[in-house]
Amino acid sequence: MRVFSYLVALAASATAALAATVQYDFSVEWVKANPDGDYERSFIGVNGQWPPPPIECNIYDRVIINVTNNLGNEPTAVHFHGLFMNGTNAMDGPVYVTQCPVPVGSSIIYNFTVEQPGTYWYHSHFAAQYPDGFRAPFIVHDPNEPFAGQYDLDTYLTVADYYHNSIPWLMANKFLTLTNPKGSEPIPDAALFNDSQNIKFNVEPNKTYKIRLINMGALVSQYIWFEEHDFKIVEVDGIYVEPTDASMIYITVAQRYTILLTTKNSTDKNYPMIASFDTDMLDHIPPGLVWNVTGWLTYNDNAEFPQPALIDQYDFYDDFDLVPVEKEAPYEPDYQVTADVQMVNLGDGVNYAFFNDITYVAPNVPTLYTVMSSGNLSTDATIYGSNTHTYVLGYQEVVEIVVNNFDTGKHPFHLHGHTFQVIERSDAAPSDDDNLVYDPTNPGTINEYPMRRDTVYVRPGGYMVLRFKTDNPGVWFFHCHIEWHLAQGLALVLVEAPLEIQAQQTIPDDHYAACKAGGYSYQGNAAGNTVNLFDLTGEKLQPNPLPTGFTARGIVALVFSCISAFAGMGFIAWYGLSDIKTSTPEVVDIIGMGEPLDDGDDAK
Repeated sequence: MRVFSYLVALAASATAALAATVQYDFSVEWVKANPDGDYERSFIGVNGQWPPPPIECNIYDRVIINVTNNLGNEPTAVHFHGLFMNGTNAMDGPVYVTQCPVPVGSSIIYNFTVEQPGTYWYHSHFAAQYPDGFRAPFIVHDPNEPFAGQYDLDTYLTVADYYHNSIPWLMANKFLTLTNPKGSEPIPDAALFNDSQNIKFNVEPNKTYKIRLINMGALVSQYIWFEEHDFKIVEVDGIYVEPTDASMIYITVAQRYTILLTTKNSTDKNYPMIASFDTDMLDHIPPGLVWNVTGWLTYNDNAEFPQPALIDQYDFYDDFDLVPVEKEAPYEPDYQVTADVQMVNLGDGVNYAFFNDITYVAPNVPTLYTVMSSGNLSTDATIYGSNTHTYVLGYQEVVEIVVNNFDTGKHPFHLHGHTFQVIERSDAAPSDDDNLVYDPTNPGTINEYPMRRDTVYVRPGGYMVLRFKTDNPGVWFFHCHIEWHLAQGLALVLVEAPLEIQAQQTIPDDHYAACKAGGYSYQGNAAGNTVNLFDLTGEKLQPNPLPTGFTARGIVALVFSCISAFAGMGFIAWYGLSDIKTSTPEVVDIIGMGEPLDDGDDAK
C-alpha cells in the first residue's frame, strides 16, 4: 500500500503542475421539456437548456462557476455532491448551512480546486428544488487512475425518478399536509435514463466502456443491469475499488458507481439495459405505474430492439463488500454521535422525520456564518440553535456515527465534506414491529478494509456504523438524501474544528452580497442575535408535540370525519338549491368557482 501511495503522490505532483482553470456561466431559468413523452412541464434548466450541462474537469483543476438566478420566482443554490471543498467550505452550497439562498436576480460565484478524481454530480440545495430538474453530472478525470488504459470510451448514464407535478406543489398539497399524516411520499410518475426514455446507448463490438452510473432521483433506489453483459465495479462515490465482478447493482439516490463493461464480438443483436425502481420504497403502486425504464446497448440500428426478459429476483452486488484500492483498517473512534431515526407527527398534524427527537429546522443565519462571526464561542453548540441538531467536533479526530433506524423504510444517508468507512450495516429487522439496535459489545461483520463512500443506506429497522476523520475543517450536513425526508427534517449538522475554520477560511464578498440582496441575516447566532450569542430569542423551532393520545391513525380518522362533514353540508346546500332554475355555467359562478357575473349577464 505504501508503494502505491508513493507512486500516486508522485503522479499527483506532476498532474497538479498541469492544472487548468475551468469556467462556466450558469443562467438558471425555467425551461419546458417532456422527458417521458407523456407530460410537458417546466424544469429548472441552465442557459435555456434542460437537462443542465455536465461539468467536466481534470483532477487539480480550479473550477469557477458564475451562477445567476433568473428563475423569477424562487431562490436557488448549488451543491457539488461528493466534493470535499477542502479549505473552501463556503462553496459547498447547502442553504442555511454554508450560504444564504441566492435570490432572484442575484449572482454568486463558486470557486474551488478539485482534489478528488471520480464521479460526482451537482444539484440545487435550496428547499427541495433539484427534483424539478436542477441537477447534472460532475465528472473529474484522472490520468493516473488505477484502471487507466483498460477501456476505450469514458461516458456516463444517469437514472432518476420523475414527477409530472412540481415539487413545491407536491409538498404543499400532497406531502407536508394534515391530510397525509403517515408521511407517505408522493409516487413518481416515471423512471428516466439520461433524463429520457427508450435511449440507444451506441456501442461497438470488442470494446470496453467506462460507464459512470449516477442516481439523480428524489426518492427511489434503482436496480440496474445490462442483459447478457456482466461488468466490473471500479469506483464508488469517488473511491477507487478493487475491480469487482457484478451483473447488477443497487444504487440509491445520490450514489455513483463506475463500471467497466466489455461488449460482445457480434453486432447481430441489441441488448436491453434496465433501471427498475425498488418498489419496497413506494407506499403503494398506482395502477398503470411503469416502475422501470429500458434502453438498449445498441450494436446495430437495423437489428431488433427487444423487450427485457422477466427476472425472478434482483441479484445485486452488496457494496458493503467492496474493497478500496487504498486500503485502510477500521479507524478507532475518539467520539461517537448516535442518531436514532423516527418519523413522528407533531402538533400541526404533519409527519416529520427525527434524529433523537429533533427534526432539523434551518436557522436564521447560515451555520458557517455563525462560526465566522462568533469568535471563541464557536466551540459551543448552543449558539447554533435548538433545532439545527449541531455537534461541534474537534480537529484530527475519528468520529463514529451510529444510525439506528426505528423507521420501516430504507434511508440513504449522505455526509458532506467527507467519505466514511462503512464499519457495520445490519440486515433489516425481521418485522415492522422489531428493531435491530447497534450493540458495541456484540459487533456484527466488520471487513478488514472497510468500504468507503459518501452515501450509504440503512435497512428498515436496522442500523449502520460509519467512521471518518475530522481532517477537513468546515460545517458539514449529514442528512437523508431522499428529498422528501430532508424536507421533513432528517438531518443534523457537524461543525468540524470551528477555530481552524476561522483561522484558515473566508467567505467571499459576493456571498455576503447575496444575503444582503435577499434580506437574509448573515451574522450572529442561529436566531440572528449578535450581542448575546446565547440569546436564541426569535430562532425557528419545530412545532409542539401532539396532544397525548393522538396517533397518525387518529389524525386520519379526524381528517376524514371532517371531510365527510363538509361533504354532507355540501350535499345539503346542493339539494336546497336544486329547484333554482339557472344554466350550469351560472350556477358555477354563483357558488364562486368561475369568474364573477357582471351586469351584462342575462341571469342575476
